[in-house]
Amino acid sequence: GSQFEGMMRYDARIAVEEALKEKGLYIGKEPNKMRLGLCSRSGDILEPMITPQWYVNCDGMAKRAVDAVRNKELTILPPENEKTWYYWLENIRDWCVSRQLWWGHQIPAWFVTLKGETGIDKNDMENNNRWIVARTEEGARKKAQDKFKCAKDDVILERDEDVLDTWFSSGLFPFSVFGWPDNTADLNAFYPTSILETGSDILFFWVARMVMMGLQLTDQLPFHTVYLHAMVRDKEGRKMSKSLGNVIDPLEVINGCTLESLLKKLEGGNLPAKEVEKCKKDQTADFPDGIPECGSDALRFGLLAYTVQGKDVNLDIKRVVGYRNFCNKLWNATRFALQFVSDFKPTATLLDDLMSSGKMAIRDKFIISRLMHACEAVNTNLKTYQFGAAQQSSYSFWIDDICDVYLELIKPVVYDTSKENADNRWAAQASLWVCLEAGLRLLHPMIPFVTEELWQRLPGRGTLGADEKESIMISSYPQCNDAYKNIAVEESMEVTKKVISSCRSLRASYQITNKTLTKFYIKAGENVDAIKSQSDDVKTLGKASSVDVNIEESKIPKTVGIDIIDDQTTVLMDIKGLVDFDAEIKKLEKNLGKTTPALESLQKKMSAAGYEEKASEDLKKKNIEKLESLQKKVVDINDAIANFKSLAAAE
Repeated sequence: GSQFEGMMRYDARIAVEEALKEKGLYIGKEPNKMRLGLCSRSGDILEPMITPQWYVNCDGMAKRAVDAVRNKELTILPPENEKTWYYWLENIRDWCVSRQLWWGHQIPAWFVTLKGETGIDKNDMENNNRWIVARTEEGARKKAQDKFKCAKDDVILERDEDVLDTWFSSGLFPFSVFGWPDNTADLNAFYPTSILETGSDILFFWVARMVMMGLQLTDQLPFHTVYLHAMVRDKEGRKMSKSLGNVIDPLEVINGCTLESLLKKLEGGNLPAKEVEKCKKDQTADFPDGIPECGSDALRFGLLAYTVQGKDVNLDIKRVVGYRNFCNKLWNATRFALQFVSDFKPTATLLDDLMSSGKMAIRDKFIISRLMHACEAVNTNLKTYQFGAAQQSSYSFWIDDICDVYLELIKPVVYDTSKENADNRWAAQASLWVCLEAGLRLLHPMIPFVTEELWQRLPGRGTLGADEKESIMISSYPQCNDAYKNIAVEESMEVTKKVISSCRSLRASYQITNKTLTKFYIKAGENVDAIKSQSDDVKTLGKASSVDVNIEESKIPKTVGIDIIDDQTTVLMDIKGLVDFDAEIKKLEKNLGKTTPALESLQKKMSAAGYEEKASEDLKKKNIEKLESLQKKVVDINDAIANFKSLAAAE
């Protein structure tokens, strides 16, 4: 009744109890267990209160939004998210847009009473006809005059205190920022936009609302493509939340953070003491040494790498640290490479000049071809929003092609400053400069800061003509020139790389130090021309004093180690004088003396009575694997001993 009106809820409950006692209607009270909703911030008990709300009928808008996707006017990427789009919009309900908050766009609705009227309840549904919706208070007053046929001074307006749902206000964003509903120059110039990039968790809450309201209020789609990025979770796949204490602040990854700082931040939050202790335990386990400083480039590059997983990113800081190491390698490799081109003078048309020079070796043609393939792959993947694949292509070009192969191959070429080597040296320097410059531009969207710094340090900066840009960020993005691809050269280099790998494997198996060069003999079939044409490259990376291809069998010494690559290629290495065969045999026999008893013991254990019946399946499986491993080891050791004895006899 009216005696309780205006009371706070807890005070009203006490007052009601006292009123019941006064009237003799009070029977008693007893505890009643129930679930109570609590505010996560204040701890207050949440109790629903039924009040009139404003709703928007979305049937027509939702149908237009569904049709836009079905008709391919609007593209949603990845495409599997279209199912979510259809599910929500084909089962659309009226949208409650009222929010009882103190901030936001106040609902443009006014309740009308006329001068002299009293006791009219705005929350009574019978009085819904007294609500006027208009853009301004003056507009509402004019509508009220017309509706109630009264004078302007007789109208009393009370604006609804509710504000619009956040998603309603956000739905207006694509066009309201340009001055809508006015027909402004900005609206005509910049609306509709092109691409929206956001998270899949708000596909309906925000994206669908923008599309519906754009179509309804402007008769245009606000954008033609929606790209939904993966959700970042912790390394266990859990959603990051303050209650779990697993939230990773990007700034803490960029700048680094001690464990002490992480724990202190938890203490300064609003979590209950019990939750704080749990979160401290989890963070101590995840980051025992804190979070190392990774920088924004490594974080960006690492997150791009994760996008190949699809819907979610299970972020492991150790992987981001790995990409910090890549950024360091990029820095060090480029700085190292700059010494190779310190006396080189590039031109504005260097790539075309290089390709038409006739001075390029196979290694030079190879790296330019790999650059073209990298440009093609990265551009294609960026256009199709395959950001993880674009990251992998650029990473592979720098690590696998430039650092691991080309930089090593051109060392002797660049260090040789003789006149006879001038053409080879120029071609190597030109190829390297082109790859460094284009490779940095290729990486720039993914690693902007390091690439800008290195790009500015390239020789020739400021001398490349009127079209030269002052910054890498405004330079054109590298494009593939199909004419500069060379599949034959790449296939030839693959053969050479296999031979080099074989040479290195042989040296490692005989524990030859890097300072000691070895003689190699190669038996080749159909690939003989490829190997002969790059014998110098085999010498460089294979640490060889000489490389002979398909020489007479009689000229190959007996003291050789052998590695068979395939049915076309065999690599032999002369180890005469490089290996103490007797010492190696003694080492192997000592190893055999330890391995054989272990093998015999396991065999005895597995053949014991009752083993098959008593041993678990898991134990049997492990023992079989261990037995096979020991048997192989014994065979390998015996083969090695026999090989060393044979070589010792030949020597």
